[in-house]
Amino acid sequence: MTGYQPNKFVSVGMFLLLALTSLSTSLTAQTVKINGMIKARSGATVLVQTSDSPKVVVLLNDQTQVGQIEGVLKVRRKEMSMAALIPGLEVQVEGAYDSQNQLVAKVVKFKGDDLERAQAIQAGLHETQAQAGQNTEDLKQQQKELTAQQQKIAANNSAIETAIARFGQLDDYYILDEVTVLFGNGKVAVDGQYVPQLLKLAEKAKTIDGYNVQVVGYASSSGSTELNQKLSEERAGSVTNILVQQGDIPLTRLLAPGAMGESRQVGDNTTEGGQAENRRVVVRVLQNKGIAGLRDVH
Repeated sequence: MTGYQPNKFVSVGMFLLLALTSLSTSLTAQTVKINGMIKARSGATVLVQTSDSPKVVVLLNDQTQVGQIEGVLKVRRKEMSMAALIPGLEVQVEGAYDSQNQLVAKVVKFKGDDLERAQAIQAGLHETQAQAGQNTEDLKQQQKELTAQQQKIAANNSAIETAIARFGQLDDYYILDEVTVLFGNGKVAVDGQYVPQLLKLAEKAKTIDGYNVQVVGYASSSGSTELNQKLSEERAGSVTNILVQQGDIPLTRLLAPGAMGESRQVGDNTTEGGQAENRRVVVRVLQNKGIAGLRDVH
């Protein structure tokens, strides 16, 4: 005699349910590739603009591989820090969408030339916006003034023009704190008097939603251009190490350190005092205005 077997039907139903769930998961985790420009970043969350979408939400994690494309055929990849993923950078992202339609990045790649242009934009963005008063007509006047000084800044002119052309594509930032660190002539080590100021800035940054920290190094015009470029880079690196190692600022919150060399002098280089003012690193805590609405996306 054959009796009713409810467990058998339950088992079949559970099997079908698991099969559908597996199929759904497989489709969701399908690998996709996108190309676009980073428009904004808040820690591990990045907004990328593509030709198809003005805002693709990309999520970074500990497994995300970041690399710079190298070689004539662009097939080799140099491993890079996540700090290199800054607004204005053209990137290729490979990953899979999660259930919230956010692209979880497995690989992020970019070209070295694109990183240099993006760094120039980041280093000069806030100074130029302040001088231009966030006004289009003032920005045009700024471009004319830069053109008038073209012979003096010929080596950097291409990068600056590119930065100006792309300013309108970047979101604005709030500058919520700032510290300037001065250096001795030819020195790259941070004077101990500035360490408490940097640690205080780091603590304030951690209380701000969606913060980023920008570090930009400068040098006076005393000495060769090549040496001053290297000094500005090493000074920015020294300050960054303090923020990361002592201030516990995560690498995902740091914009790539900028090295501006002799550009953007604030003091008179014909005087000792003016040169001292120009041997500096400027550290800023930034909050992207456009990132505030990102939580609504989630």
